[in-house]
Amino acid sequence: MNQESLTSIQEHLLELRRRLFYSSIAIVICTGVAFAFHQQILILLMVPAGGFQDIPGGKPIATEITEFVSTAMKASLMVGIFVSFPFVFFQLAMFVSPGLTRSERRYLFALLPVAILVFLLGAAFGYKILIPPMVTFLLNFGNEVVTPQIRIGRYVSTVLSLLIWLGVLFETPVVLFFLAKIGLVTPRFLLTNWRYALVVSFVLGAIITPSIDPVNQAIVAFPILGLYIAGIGMAWIGTRGRTKGRSAELGLDTTTED
Repeated sequence: MNQESLTSIQEHLLELRRRLFYSSIAIVICTGVAFAFHQQILILLMVPAGGFQDIPGGKPIATEITEFVSTAMKASLMVGIFVSFPFVFFQLAMFVSPGLTRSERRYLFALLPVAILVFLLGAAFGYKILIPPMVTFLLNFGNEVVTPQIRIGRYVSTVLSLLIWLGVLFETPVVLFFLAKIGLVTPRFLLTNWRYALVVSFVLGAIITPSIDPVNQAIVAFPILGLYIAGIGMAWIGTRGRTKGRSAELGLDTTTED
């Protein structure tokens, strides 16, 4: 390896370290601000449970002396990461952009707000539609035999996990569009394997929802399948755009004359 290659690698490592440092600072700042409002964040996470009206005292419990503090820190960290995600993604895009073409950079930066919006839609779906009936089912199932005592740590971990999972799954159309854009998948391939997507949707629905209630699992599974179908449409759009772009680079005329 010559001196020029070593210098290039060192420059890339220094650039990576700089971008990671900026991202870490942003996460720390956002987490600190979130921790200052940790009570409001935890109360907001409890809203889908209806204020725990079905359990004694109307509040979750803490069985360990550090449980509430660790739960508040965990919730603050997750909120801090999410709030700082646009800045972190921008730093990542700035790091990889020198190795991309002009059109690839354009798509990369254009997909940033779309990805954030889609993640928010997924989290909102879980917060408004999935979690309330799920919590109601779990609190009322067997309450003639046992008295539910909900731990704050376990509840917050479950809710945050659901919100993150659903936010990530709602990125499916965006991911399939990008994969089709770079030629890794085709709409025909995705459409041919819809049966596997159906099975995977119900498997993910069973994994994501902590209950064995098939209704709650179906509430998750069918939107996942719908996202897959939407992803097929996005892949078709991505394939068309890739074909036109490639024809333009080759200097071909894609129009026909009568």
